[in-house]
Amino acid sequence: MTTQDDIYIKILFRFHSDVLDEETVETMWATIVDKDKGLYKLDSIPCYAPLVASDDIVFAEFDKQEEMLTYRKTVEYSGNSTVQIVLMDKSKDINQIRDHFKELGCVSEKVDEGYFSMEIPSTVDYKNIKKKLDELEMLETIGYGEPCLAVGHRQ
Repeated sequence: MTTQDDIYIKILFRFHSDVLDEETVETMWATIVDKDKGLYKLDSIPCYAPLVASDDIVFAEFDKQEEMLTYRKTVEYSGNSTVQIVLMDKSKDINQIRDHFKELGCVSEKVDEGYFSMEIPSTVDYKNIKKKLDELEMLETIGYGEPCLAVGHRQ
């Protein structure tokens, strides 16, 4: 019988966060692609980790010092992008902003009442998303960063 523990595993990412301006650790869920080769497919939207996105295939191995499976490198990019969004205007409802982007095809993970991380799937035209991000930033409703912008979204 296959259990959830046989399918999903947590991977530790250690990096310097420009958002937090400090050395940071984040764990993300992944599915096993090839355990013997250390290959896993990310099943989480990174909240802080740069240069990775959901559905990327990563190489990870057990780190004795960290005492868990630890990210080493990305071996295949999914084409998805990750955008980090900070709510600047606290009178606005962060969930309404998230819902607007959901209508444009983007799912997100709320970290707290002032911050969320959003996935832009490879199949979504980033121009519409970028236009809305820039509009909200110009209105000083949000600030945002693009820590993982896929090649297909850079045009």
